[in-house]
Amino acid sequence: MRIWTKRLGLFVLVLAIVGGFYLAMREQPVPVDMAVIAAGPMAVTIDEEGVTRVKDVYAVSSPIAGYLDRTTLEEGEAVRANNTIIASIHPLDPPFHDLRTRAELMAAADAARSAVALAEVEEQRAQTAYELAKSNFDRAAKLAETRTISVSQLEQIHSQMELDKAQVDSARAAIALRKAELATAEARLRQPGEPAADVSSDSCCVHITAPIDGVVLKVLARSEQAIAPGDAIAEIGDPQNLEIVVDLLSSDAARVRPGATVTITDWGGDEDLRGTVRTVEPAGFTKVSALGIEEQRVNVVIDPHSVPERLGHGYRVLARLGIWDNPDARQVPIGALFRSDGHWSVFVVADGRAALRTVEVGQMNPLAAEVVGGLEEGETVILYPNDQLEHGSPVEPR
Repeated sequence: MRIWTKRLGLFVLVLAIVGGFYLAMREQPVPVDMAVIAAGPMAVTIDEEGVTRVKDVYAVSSPIAGYLDRTTLEEGEAVRANNTIIASIHPLDPPFHDLRTRAELMAAADAARSAVALAEVEEQRAQTAYELAKSNFDRAAKLAETRTISVSQLEQIHSQMELDKAQVDSARAAIALRKAELATAEARLRQPGEPAADVSSDSCCVHITAPIDGVVLKVLARSEQAIAPGDAIAEIGDPQNLEIVVDLLSSDAARVRPGATVTITDWGGDEDLRGTVRTVEPAGFTKVSALGIEEQRVNVVIDPHSVPERLGHGYRVLARLGIWDNPDARQVPIGALFRSDGHWSVFVVADGRAALRTVEVGQMNPLAAEVVGGLEEGETVILYPNDQLEHGSPVEPR
């Protein structure tokens, strides 16, 4: 009896050792994450930052050279077309004169005064001659009534009187001309800071009014300053008439079509906004990325369906442009895909083991890929396969 007991104990010990070796040496299942292939709505979008801008921005600039008054308007202030004064421009002060220039101008003013005096003397001489001719004509007219002188003599005397009268008018015009020259010379003598003579307050300025009803977007010239023609003073627009500009890589812009739907997020509100692509600009431009790489970018212009009051000109938004969608697409999670021999592949779980399978994919987004072939609905795939996983390896859910 003792012998059988010893043999049985030895047999159990050997069996335990063999079982331990088997358990130690057998292939252990790899814990993995799994997902089931299913069909459902799927969309492919291009996500990029954009900037809002007023469609029609009116840049108010100076039409003349002058001295600009301080601009009292503030950004966001409402203006009315042809009513609200944006800026007032005064004439520029004359330049300073050096001694030589001032001496020349003073001499010209003295010459103009002398010319006025000379013209007044000529006017007096012509007036005297005219009065004498008029007296002669009056006497001749009385003599002609008694036929003492002939009619032809009377006509000659009358003609001489008219000539003397024309000389008086000419002398008076010469006086006006010389006085104008004197005023010009005296005006050229005016130095900066001296008030101009005979200038009313109503005619001192050129007032620039708002071109449209809207608000002031930006004041570009606020302080008093001298400005040249074309200098920008302010920008005016209607903040409710907004559009969104998104610059995409040229390869992405080629996939966007006018009329595509757009979801606008991260603009500061609680709800997402909707929009439509109005145009994809036909010309691109070069832009240097944050990594110092030159990229060809293309502007895409979006019309939002509604504009919240809190959204303004130059705000940053995130635009999600739709380029493809399918309401019943068979999908595989993007984390299950990897490249094998130049093809997309996945590990499928079959009978507790991983099976390598090549798949055909169509459209892809950051979360899933459209399955064109190689997988059926209901099959289970492994997510994020690691280097330990091979074809035929046993697996178990993590």
